[in-house]
Amino acid sequence: MGVTVGDHPCTAVVLHVDKMTDFANPELSAAETPLAGQVIAVTSGGTGGHMFPAVALSKSLVRRGAQVLFFTDARAARYTEDVEGVEAVILPAGGIAGKGIKGRLIGAARLGLGTLKARSRIKKAKPAAVIGFGGYASIPATMSAKWLGIPYAIHEQNAVLGRANRLVAGNAQRIATSFAKVRMIAPGDEAKVIWTGNPVRAEVAALASSEYDAPTNDGPIRLLITGGSQGARILSEILPTALVNLPEGLRKRLVVTQQAREEDLNAVRKTYDGSQIDVTLASFIDDIPERLRDCHLVIARSGASTVAELTAAGRPGFLVPLPHAIDDHQRYNAQQVEDAGGAWLMPQDRFSSEAVTDRLAKLLTNPAALTRAAKAAKSSGRANAAERLADMVLDMLGLNPAGSPDNKNMTQDRGDMQ
Repeated sequence: MGVTVGDHPCTAVVLHVDKMTDFANPELSAAETPLAGQVIAVTSGGTGGHMFPAVALSKSLVRRGAQVLFFTDARAARYTEDVEGVEAVILPAGGIAGKGIKGRLIGAARLGLGTLKARSRIKKAKPAAVIGFGGYASIPATMSAKWLGIPYAIHEQNAVLGRANRLVAGNAQRIATSFAKVRMIAPGDEAKVIWTGNPVRAEVAALASSEYDAPTNDGPIRLLITGGSQGARILSEILPTALVNLPEGLRKRLVVTQQAREEDLNAVRKTYDGSQIDVTLASFIDDIPERLRDCHLVIARSGASTVAELTAAGRPGFLVPLPHAIDDHQRYNAQQVEDAGGAWLMPQDRFSSEAVTDRLAKLLTNPAALTRAAKAAKSSGRANAAERLADMVLDMLGLNPAGSPDNKNMTQDRGDMQ
């Protein structure tokens, strides 16, 4: 059995995967080198949300003996620097969605040039498989694989199949997903879906073994506020006022780490001044894993990487989706975690200081609810996602060392849906 389809006709719900290796034992599979002598092509668009999981898979494939050709665009080349066993191939690429006629023509021309270069390199390198991670820069290599008869798979980071991935999903051998439910997957492709999860950095993955310590009745309450790579201005505009307006007894217990844009830091600092809140402000937080480990609640956007880290660490979230995200994917990301009981979703059009003060006053005085949400967040994620993806590649190539037609470990790991 591959996939059961949920209520929405274009929502695939992954329940069980057959004939896969033991995903719960990455040490065993990583210690072997079944891909020795093989070339595997990985391709991804230039944003961190696409690149982080692609690089994570590349490292796992190298540990298993593969040589990795990494096709991407110029803005993303830095992500592959100094990654042993990985050779970057820089392609011309350009987006099309949301642009005017001129922008679309330029984007299409760059994609055409990128496809010619990718096809030539792939034809010469003869990779055993191509794995795409979305973004327009991934299209040239995956389309070339299709035309050259090379097996390929795609990975989707969000709860909605992205436009680049939708373009190539029909001929993909596998569609790996970060969420248990993914919209916009065509009915004919449902049987190819595998819920692998979304890889996170090793420091965050290590938090899966840490317990969530709920705030005590009179102890500190630690909040982590992050707006993603761009910094969400709405969080800087609303949250300081909302927190300052909490009852004094609750306000004095707050220990807040907040990311804000550089140009917003002074205004945010002034709002907190005199509030008795212990605040650390920064335009970039370089110790997110430590802050995530110690926090009681994360307040954030709901991009794929943020949600993956929340669920990997098992921390409750208060999520404010970016309202103009393509295909509204941030809302669907947040909705899945909320439906699992691991977060609270507040749409931006209802995200006022008064509404946030009211909601937080109730949440932060209910440690039992926070503990339940932390447990639910962890159960809604997938551990060892990079190793699961590498095992998927082995399965595509017929190198499955387990050789099992019914891998029961798959559904026992991390409380998967039954």
